[in-house]
Amino acid sequence: MKQILLSLLLLCSLGISAQTTVVTRQKKQQTTTTAPKQNSSQKPAKKKQSASTTQPKPQSKPTVPRVTASYSNGTLTVNGANYPMVYVQAGTFTMGATSEMEDPLDYEKPTHQVTLTYDYYIGKTEVTQALWKAVMGNNPSEFKGDNLPVESVSWNDCQKFISKLNSMTGQSFRLPTEAEWEFAARGGNYSNHYQYSGSNKLGDVAWYDGNSGMKTHAVATKQPNELGLYDMSGNVWEWCSDWYGKYRSSSQTNPTGPSSGSGRVFRGGGFFDAGYCRSSFRNYDAPDYSPSIPGLRLVLVP
Repeated sequence: MKQILLSLLLLCSLGISAQTTVVTRQKKQQTTTTAPKQNSSQKPAKKKQSASTTQPKPQSKPTVPRVTASYSNGTLTVNGANYPMVYVQAGTFTMGATSEMEDPLDYEKPTHQVTLTYDYYIGKTEVTQALWKAVMGNNPSEFKGDNLPVESVSWNDCQKFISKLNSMTGQSFRLPTEAEWEFAARGGNYSNHYQYSGSNKLGDVAWYDGNSGMKTHAVATKQPNELGLYDMSGNVWEWCSDWYGKYRSSSQTNPTGPSSGSGRVFRGGGFFDAGYCRSSFRNYDAPDYSPSIPGLRLVLVP
């Protein structure tokens, strides 16, 4: 009986040993068939980028000229083009065909008292072509020259110029009202009651058909008026802000003209005029009118 038990124990131990051997062999086989680890020092080869996927280089933007504009102490400067302005004190005057005006027309009448209750600055000269080009980048004038007055501009063109100028400077430049223009042309509070702006002799203060050679001339080359303003008689006509309307005889304060109309006022006569250069003379035309007649002069109210 003991021998039988010993035999059974021997057989069991042999079976367990055999099973352990098989399992051990299987593990060794699995270990030997596992893929080898990649060497960390070996980097994958870079793929060549095809020409079709190459990114184009960004194109450089064209250089835009820098615009510098400022207004200080009565002088406007845009890209080196200077435009001096003259201070005009508030005052009262008689507007229209006063006694010194020879051969006035009906639409210069009746005379009437006008009071301007505020001070303002007005251009010492007409706007030059140099200033217009500095602001607008073009020159519409028929007669070319930086120091010549800009001309062949409509009232609408002037509004575009002024709008762009104001955006550059942060100021509120505008065209003068008809009353502001005439008050300044007569010499303001220092008026000597001349027929023309600064003299009773037209040739002293104006380029007109008797001396111009039928062309414009450089600004500020004739005598100034009592305020130091040039060319308010002759050279080029100058647009005002007002719609044209008939005068009234009643006194007015700070008039700005009718609220609507068919034509805008321009003043002062031009290089091909003589009788139209007196300070009371008025003319008008459509806002889009732009032959080689009108230019402009700026006003700024502090």
